[in-house]
Amino acid sequence: MDTAFRKIDIDVYDEDVLQEEELFDADPREPAQVLSDAKQRQVAVRSALAKSDVLGALNIVLENAPYGPNVEEAKTVNLSTLLNILNTTKSADIPNVIKGLSQDGQDTLMKYLYKGMALPGGGDINWSILLGWHEKLTEVAGTGCIVRTMTDRRTV
Repeated sequence: MDTAFRKIDIDVYDEDVLQEEELFDADPREPAQVLSDAKQRQVAVRSALAKSDVLGALNIVLENAPYGPNVEEAKTVNLSTLLNILNTTKSADIPNVIKGLSQDGQDTLMKYLYKGMALPGGGDINWSILLGWHEKLTEVAGTGCIVRTMTDRRTV
């Protein structure tokens, strides 16, 4: 029995097939510029955390978050900056900080929480902190935040 037909990629012959780059607009900035912006944000976040401004630090990180296929290093810098914020925030302050974020900020925060949960253990990842933030974010933003995060094709 011939099974060679099962190895044919039929999507090559379909004009209407969706390509991943067609699902969302690419980040218009150059990868070097995105990395530079992420490093500048890291410095601004440290300054905000020194003033105990957790909400301001979160807004800095979540605003203009890098996305797309060519900015992996900037995504890593942004994630480590966000994890630093999450690790230094008192658990009693979390709900008020989340309430201060816009809906887009809450959705982007959820994306970062899932990205942090997907990373292998070790380093600066504290699972209990990520799960605590996820719980509080879901309480404040509702399950719609999870749905919007899962359906958005722009990954951070």
